[in-house]
Formats: sequence, structure tokens, C-alpha cells
Amino acid sequence: MTTGSVRGKLMLLAWPVMLSHLLQTFYNLADAFWLGKLGRQALTAPTITMHVFFIGFSLALGISAAGTTLVSQFKGAGNEKKASLVGGQLLFILTGIGLVLGVVGYLFTPQILNLLQTPADSWQLTHDYMRWIFTGFPLLFVFFVYQGVSTGLGDTIGPMKVNLIAVIVNVILDPILIFGLGPFPEMGVVGAAVATVFSRALASGMGMHRLFKGSNGMRIAVADLKPDRPMIKKIIKIGLPLSLGQLATSLGFTFIIGIVNSFGSTVTAAFGVGNRIIHMAMVPAFGLSQANATAVGQNLGAGNVDRAEKSSRTALLLIGMILLPIALGMFFFGADIARAFVDDPGVIQLSRTMFRITTPSVFVFGFLIILLGSFQGSGYTMPVMVLNMTRLWALRIPGAYLLAYTFGMGPLGIWWSMFISNTVVTVAGWLWFRKGTWKTRADHLVRDIKDAELVIPATDMD
Repeated sequence: MTTGSVRGKLMLLAWPVMLSHLLQTFYNLADAFWLGKLGRQALTAPTITMHVFFIGFSLALGISAAGTTLVSQFKGAGNEKKASLVGGQLLFILTGIGLVLGVVGYLFTPQILNLLQTPADSWQLTHDYMRWIFTGFPLLFVFFVYQGVSTGLGDTIGPMKVNLIAVIVNVILDPILIFGLGPFPEMGVVGAAVATVFSRALASGMGMHRLFKGSNGMRIAVADLKPDRPMIKKIIKIGLPLSLGQLATSLGFTFIIGIVNSFGSTVTAAFGVGNRIIHMAMVPAFGLSQANATAVGQNLGAGNVDRAEKSSRTALLLIGMILLPIALGMFFFGADIARAFVDDPGVIQLSRTMFRITTPSVFVFGFLIILLGSFQGSGYTMPVMVLNMTRLWALRIPGAYLLAYTFGMGPLGIWWSMFISNTVVTVAGWLWFRKGTWKTRADHLVRDIKDAELVIPATDMD
């Protein structure tokens, strides 16, 4: 990522990440598709679970992203020994967190569902589904280690291949276990969860095999698993703001799903289907953002600040070109896409309204995702936390409550709060990026890479 065409290298690194993100969405998407055949009550189970799941997902994502940042910087600085140490410590941290969250989530599933005002006609189905998903938390966290380390090294094809195999297995198992095809008993909602957990276990196993074998150009040794306090501290310093920002986002969405649930299972189903489609539309932004973070990290590690900035601006241009036709398709044909998941007139009509209101802000939000990748790659992760918290807790949640309840707009108030929060925070993110603070911190970062044994993240230099 430090030489050659910036645009070409970004796309070369981004397209496997895009496909990996798209494949990840198929875990829940496949569940939603087949469970939708059982009715909207069954469809509610993955919808509610998805938002709870993202609370744990946010912690894994933040710590994993810190690993990507450090690995990319060490890669740019030519210190692969330290890069492998980052991978080992990342595995130590995330495995522990995954085990704790999986056990706690399993034990407190009933309380979580009651807190979220889960509709009575969907409560038991969601309970059974969610408990199975919690058992797979440690497996998911292990896979994030592989994905984070590989991306930092510039290897995005390996994780894509692993994701592809796991998703194919999940798609095949879903109808077999849900409807009881062949020798398998009919498991209904639980069958979808079992298929998802098994697929994640497969992905984690393949990922760890590749890391310890050295298939991606860097081999984690057993000695790298021994706790290293200085490295753990550096991972936490970069990853904590990212995790807190993601956690705030996940908790915010969980809070919002509580508001959505108060309007009944029809609104919940529309919100769930709409969110999945929006998430799929944002896959190019996620891919380019991660590619940009790797490019920024490697170039800062190599001392090339100008190329790091050029990468960010090129990624912004590319995402605008990619998202425009996608946004237009969602605006005009969103309801038709929703019909493929659930044949319920009420859900389809609500989905149509949701897409007409939120799609312009979804297009704008793609630019913010790119900017967050720039901050992440530089190690200056405070803006990521602040912007994510502001979007949900300062704007969307109060807006949804006021518009939906106080002003009596109902579900429309929720859709409009999504539009307002995405647009305002994107503008704020652009102004923060233009301020250039991340480049000032980057100058210090480059000197520290040359002068110290370990990379000193920008968050250390306040």
C-alpha cells in the first residue's frame, strides 16, 4: 500500500473486504429469508437478536481494528516480529472477552428480551434463537483476530475465502435444520441459530489454521500468546475508543429497537428488513474504509504522510461514485426488495416509506465511514468514538423519541431521526477531518516509529 497507484491499490484491497462484509451479512440475511417463510413472529427473532449481538460485535470490532492499525504500521515500518506479537495478544484479549460475554448473555437472555419490550407473540422464539447465538460469541471473536491481522498485512483475500466457505455452509444448513429436511428433525427458529453457530466455528478454525501456519505471510508463534503488558496496553489504547464508539452505536440501536418494538411486530419486521438492506448497501463503504485504514497505517509507518492523505481523498471520491446508483435503486425499488423477504402488505408499505426518507442520508453516511477509516489508520481514534456516540445518543435516540411519541409521528419519526442523525454527523466528521489534527498526530507517530521499539499510537500524545 506504500507504492504504486493509490486508486488501484485501494480497490485491490477493498473488493475482498466488501465481499467479506457482504458475506457476513448473509449469516443474518439467510436466517431472515428462511424464517420469513414461517411468518413475521419468526422473523422478529433474528431482528431483535441482531441488535443485541452487535453489542458484543462492537467490542470485538474495536479491538480487532486496533490490531489492524498496529499490524499495518509495523508492516510499513518493516517490523514483522512485532506484527506477529500483536496478533498473539489480540487472540489472547478477544478470546477472553468472547467467553465472558457469551456466558453472561446466555444467562441473562430473558432479562434482555424483557428490557427490549419484545412482542409477546415472538418472545419464546426470540429467546431460543438468542441463546444459541450467544454460545457462538467466542467463535466469532476468534475469527475477528484472523480478519484484523490479515487486513493489517494487506491480505484481504484470505478472510474473504474463509467467509465464503462458511456462508455457503450456513446457507445450505439453514433450510435443512429449519424445516427438517432429510434425516434432520424440524428445528424451526433454533435451526437457523444452530446453522449460524456451526458456520462461525468453521470460519474460526480455518482462520486460526492460516495464522499459525503462516499462510498470509506472517506466522503467529506460541510465544506470541504469552501476555505482553506493553503491547496489550497499546492495543487497548487504540481499540478502547473504537470499541466505546461501536458499543455506543450498538446500545443505541438496541435502545431504538425498543422504541420500534413498542409499535408492534409489523413495524419491527419492516425495520429489520430495511436495516439489513441498508447494511448491504453500505458494504462498499465498509470495504473502502478498511482498505483506507490499512493504507493510512502502512504509509504512516513508512513515513509517507502525504500518500496517507491522498488515500483518504481518493477513497472519498470512489465511494461517492459507487454509492450513487445504489442509493437511487434503494429509493425507487426498496419496497420490491423487501417483498423478497416477507410477503406482508403492512411490512412492505412501511419499508417503502422508510427507504424514501432514509436513503439520501444513507448515501451521505458512506462518506463518514471512509473518514472513520482515516482516523483509525492513523491511530487517532477519539473522533471515531465521539462521532458514533453523537450520531446515536445526541441525535437519533432523542429525535426518534420526540418525533415518534411527543409529536405523534409514530414509525415515521424513527425514519426521520435516522435521516437527521446521519446527515449532521457526516458534516461534523468532514469538518474534523479537514481540521487536519490526525496529520499533526501522524508527524509525531512517524518519529516514534523510527525512534522507539513499539509504535506509539496517536492517542498517547495528547
